[in-house]
Amino acid sequence: MDLLSIGKQLLGAKLGSNGQGVMEAVKGLTGGEGLNLQGLAGLLQQNGLSEQVQSWLGDGENQEVSTEQLEQALGQENIQNAAAKMGVESSEAAASLKDILPELLNNASSGGSITDKFSDAGGLLNAAKSLLS
Repeated sequence: MDLLSIGKQLLGAKLGSNGQGVMEAVKGLTGGEGLNLQGLAGLLQQNGLSEQVQSWLGDGENQEVSTEQLEQALGQENIQNAAAKMGVESSEAAASLKDILPELLNNASSGGSITDKFSDAGGLLNAAKSLLS
C-alpha cells in the first residue's frame, strides 16, 4: 500500500466517505502528480494568500483564511474539480479545504518552509495522523 492510500484511509476515518475524495482533491490542486505541498503553497502565495501561507509554514499561530479567499486563490475551476473528487458541492469543498490546507501545510513545515519530513514513509504517515487529532 502506498503512502497516499494510507493518507486516504486516515482521512476517511476522520471525514467519513469524504476522506478519500479530500486526498484526491488536494493532490489535484497541483496537477495530480503526487502530493506537491511546495507547489500548493506557491500557488496560494502567488494568488493573494502569502501572509496566511507563511503563518501556516511558520512555527507560530496559523492565520485563518475565509472560504472566499481560498476560492479566489485556487480559482473556481480548481474548486469545482476538488468538489467533484470529494462528491460534494463547490461551497462544501471550499469549506473543507479551508480547514484542511492550513493544517496540512502546518504539519509539513517548520521554520517557514516545507521540511524533509515527507521524504520517508514515517514522516508522511505522522503528518497525516496529526490531521486527525
